[in-house]
Amino acid sequence: MARAMARGRAALRELLLVVALFMAYKAGRILTTGHTGEAMANAGSVWDFERLLHLPGEHVLQGALLEHGWLVVAANSYYAYVHFPATAICLVYLYVRRPEVYLRTRRILAGLTAAALALHIAFPLAPPRLERGTGMVDTGSLYGPAVYGPPDTDTLSNQYAAMPSLHVGWALVIALALMAAAGPAARWRWLWLAHPLITLLVVVSTGNHYWLDALVAVALLAVVAAVVPRTVRPVIPGQRTKQAARQGDPAEGAAGVAKRA
Repeated sequence: MARAMARGRAALRELLLVVALFMAYKAGRILTTGHTGEAMANAGSVWDFERLLHLPGEHVLQGALLEHGWLVVAANSYYAYVHFPATAICLVYLYVRRPEVYLRTRRILAGLTAAALALHIAFPLAPPRLERGTGMVDTGSLYGPAVYGPPDTDTLSNQYAAMPSLHVGWALVIALALMAAAGPAARWRWLWLAHPLITLLVVVSTGNHYWLDALVAVALLAVVAAVVPRTVRPVIPGQRTKQAARQGDPAEGAAGVAKRA
C-alpha cells in the first residue's frame, strides 16, 4: 500500500511538472507579443537569407499541397491535433515503461522550451503565411481546421514567434526518446523519425514555419541534449525498486531481503 501511494504521488508530481511545461510554453509565447513591425521585418530577412543559402522555397512545397484539398485538410489537422497529444502520450509511456529515458526526455523538453522562448523574445518572427512577400496563404483559415484567429485579435497565442519551431523540436525529441526506449536491437525503431519528418513538411507547407525555423530548433536541441546528463538509473520515487530489481541492484536487493526476513 505504501509503495502504491508513493507511486501515485510521484505520478501526480510528474503530471504537474509536464502541465507546467505546457503552460510555460503557451504563456511565454503570449508574453512576447507586441513586436509586430519587428517580426515582419525579420520575416523578410529570413526569407532573403534562405534564398542566399539556396534553400528550396516554402511556397513551392505549399503549391504542391494546394493541388489536393484533402491533403491540405490532413496537414492542417496534423498541425492542430498531433503536437501536444503525441508529446503527452510519449511522456506517459516513458514514465510507465522506461523511467530512465523519461527523466532525460523531460529535462531535454524543458531545456529546449526555455531556450526557444528566449529566442522568441530576442527575435520575433512572423510566419510565412503572414508575410505577403512569400506568396503563401494561411491554409488553416482557408481550408480548416484553423488553430489561430486573426493575428490582430488573437489573445490566446503569439503568432509572431515562428523561430524556432517547437513543433519540429518536440517531435524530434519524442522520436529520439522512443528510439532509445526501443533499444538498438529493434530494427523498426527508425520508423519513429517519420513523425518529425512529417511534422517538418506540415509546418512548412501550411505556412506556419520557414525551413530555417526547423534548422534552428534542431541546433538548439543538439546543444540542450549535450548539456543534459544521461540518466543511468531512475530517481522517480516508487519506480526505483522495480527498475533496480530488473537490473539486480545489490542495495535494493538487500533491502528486499531484509523486508522479507
